[in-house]
Amino acid sequence: MNTFTLIFLIALVISYSIQFWLSMRQKSYVSSHRNSVPQAFKNSVSLAAHQKAADYTVEKGKLGDIDSIIGVIFLLLLTLGGGISLAFNFWSGFDLSPMLSSLAAVASIYLFMTLVEIPTSLYQTFVIEEKYGFNKNTPAQFFKDQLLSITLVLVIGMPILALILWVMDSIGSLWWLYAWAILMGFSLLMSWLFPTVIAPLFNKFTPMEEGSLKQRIQALLERCGFSSNGIYIMDGSRRSGHGNAYFTGLGNNKRIVFFDTLVDSLDEEELEAVLAHELGHFKRKHVIKMLAASSVMTLISFAILGWLITQSWFFTGLGVEVQSNAAALLLFMLVSPVFTIFLQPISAYFQRKFEFEADEFATRNAKAGKMISGLVKLYEENASTLTPDPLYSAFHYSHPPAAIRIAHIEEKMQSA
Repeated sequence: MNTFTLIFLIALVISYSIQFWLSMRQKSYVSSHRNSVPQAFKNSVSLAAHQKAADYTVEKGKLGDIDSIIGVIFLLLLTLGGGISLAFNFWSGFDLSPMLSSLAAVASIYLFMTLVEIPTSLYQTFVIEEKYGFNKNTPAQFFKDQLLSITLVLVIGMPILALILWVMDSIGSLWWLYAWAILMGFSLLMSWLFPTVIAPLFNKFTPMEEGSLKQRIQALLERCGFSSNGIYIMDGSRRSGHGNAYFTGLGNNKRIVFFDTLVDSLDEEELEAVLAHELGHFKRKHVIKMLAASSVMTLISFAILGWLITQSWFFTGLGVEVQSNAAALLLFMLVSPVFTIFLQPISAYFQRKFEFEADEFATRNAKAGKMISGLVKLYEENASTLTPDPLYSAFHYSHPPAAIRIAHIEEKMQSA
């Protein structure tokens, strides 16, 4: 233990104290507003639906608190408790190259952390989601998804990790610049491949049938000057009753995807408005801006890691005996969230700003009234609370709270 150990523990206490305090505020605020539908939604959301959303939010919050406690415990076990050192020492005892030994240690810690998270995922899916009528999943499908996700991480992630470790070992003091370039290139490649290679492993994507809805969407795309590689319906109902729509892919591999649950719950004009909102993100270059911000943050992170690797106190202060590049990379990934919690509300602020801009775009290219009615249906059917705690939402929410968002759209309607 050294001075950095104390700094880490203080940062850990502050970080999770803020999170637990915000969670407590959220649960208390939502519960205190449970028995009255907000005035803006009196004519569109029933009291029963409002109370369902409140109860659902509170239960998810309680489970999130438990998940956070488990996360703190296992972070301490892996660092100061010697878990990382144990993994690296264990694999170094086999007749493996340093590279293979490091990869095996990282993979074993990843598998350990994944297994630790499964019980809360099971409870979320088969208790909370089931209780509120959202779960359509089966235990067989759940574990199949888990196995597939683990396999993809190992098959795709381990070679990239091996390449980055090789760069760290071979390039010299500027390794972090090359590693950043490799990671950014890999991220772009995966974004391009995701719609056609990765996503179909988990869900079935069916081209939207010819008809009035497809014609309406194609007309919207033409008005907005947007081209895609197809409009697809995803079988989201196979796992959940939640609805959504999104764009995926890059360049000429972009796809428009609607959950089948969303198509069933919104009318055609509402679907058009929701899609216009998503188009707004592309037309206002939000995807590029977020990618640029992520690239800059990743570069800064690699630069900091490039310095930390040369500092023995970084390893000893976090309870790690093996001072290797792989151990440093793993340590940095585990502990950096503790020190960067202040970035979360900043990121959330800009994401909410982008949502407002996308809503403005939607009001100009589709019916604003249909955007509002579609949003209300989405909030109600996904049991999203209409009364979040202001501080909690400012810190965590990537989308503006319902009342604020709809008031903003109505303001744009009046000024149009």
